[in-house]
Amino acid sequence: MKRFIQPLIIIGALFFIFGFITWLSSVLIPYLQIACELNNFQSYLVAFAFYISYFVMAVPSGWLLKFTGFKKGMSIGLLAVAAGSLIFVPAAIYRSYPVFLFGLFIQGAGLAILQTASNPYVTILGPIDSAARRISIMGICNGIAGILAPAILGAVVLDNADNIKDQLLSLTDSEKAVVLNELAGKVIVPYLVITGMLLLLSLWVYRSGLPEIDESALETETDGTDIGEKASVFQFPQLLFGVLTLFVYTGVEVIAGNTIISYGAFLGIPLSTAKFFTSFTLVGMLIGYLIGIVCIPRFVSQRDALKCSAGLGILFGLSALFTEGVTSVVFIALLGLANSLIWPSVWPLAIDGLGKFTKIGSSLLVMAISGAAVIPLFYGWLADRLDAQQAYWLVIPCYLIVGWYAAFGYRFGAKMKGVHRS
Repeated sequence: MKRFIQPLIIIGALFFIFGFITWLSSVLIPYLQIACELNNFQSYLVAFAFYISYFVMAVPSGWLLKFTGFKKGMSIGLLAVAAGSLIFVPAAIYRSYPVFLFGLFIQGAGLAILQTASNPYVTILGPIDSAARRISIMGICNGIAGILAPAILGAVVLDNADNIKDQLLSLTDSEKAVVLNELAGKVIVPYLVITGMLLLLSLWVYRSGLPEIDESALETETDGTDIGEKASVFQFPQLLFGVLTLFVYTGVEVIAGNTIISYGAFLGIPLSTAKFFTSFTLVGMLIGYLIGIVCIPRFVSQRDALKCSAGLGILFGLSALFTEGVTSVVFIALLGLANSLIWPSVWPLAIDGLGKFTKIGSSLLVMAISGAAVIPLFYGWLADRLDAQQAYWLVIPCYLIVGWYAAFGYRFGAKMKGVHRS
């Protein structure tokens, strides 16, 4: 076990970066909605630009890792995230929304490389039946960063945001431009600091003693399926259904975290208060990760945890739709608890038995993160046409798909191979 400690510390640092960079979007959406004068649909292009890069880069990331290995690939990924963060400086200077979106896309591309390398690394680094427990530990690192990120950035860029919104209503176009340019400039220093930290972390990972894992050795660790007879990764149904499941899951995860601030504002809660709501969602995720660490696989299996997560998602989603005010916001925050064990449970179920196809299978699972690009954008479209609360009906069918995978989809994949999985 001692030989796993250093790799897990390094991967834990990377998961912290995932969380910090990813959950900054929850603040950027309402911030850019003001600074760049956007409607709901336009503002959720923040999530689209960030997460669509996972779709574009996931498979190339797998190819890259075949040439570089895990460690060098992670270092390259951090450099890409740093480059995307640096692009925020000219975006802020010119208050250009397309340039902001380009920076977010580059950040997401770097994270796609990191995710493609780190998730299978944690899964493989020990017994497969306790993989969800290890990923839950990584999730705590992610969640802590997710709590800190919106609180820190929100304190900087959303400071006095309510007064600015009211002030803009009575300003001339030239006066408004001055105020909005000053608001846009607030992100420059934070993102310069982030860029510097990412460069240092990239160097640390590159020079670390992070061991490579011989993926070919996994071919003998399967469930009886002759991996050698498989000609394509598409011959593993449990993986393909897992991709679908993660596609809808990442969508609802981002909806829970990235819409809650704007939803609070829609309900009349001041932005000075609502800017902390994403942190509450991440606290729910942390609680779920701790439950996973204690209970998986000792008391519940990964599949049972996935069933419970889907059920809670449906319950909390419906509760948010049929309650009002702060109570409704609390149920959106509780979606973080429902979401917490979906990602760590689906990964080991989906890549179990892939052998030599593990890296490309992981690439497909990372590609599924693009659900976070498409589904929140659809939420924004619905919010413009209905309202911010009724748009949450979108999460219900997504959680039904997660429940289907836990109950039937993964087992269907097993039946296709003639193997029983518990």
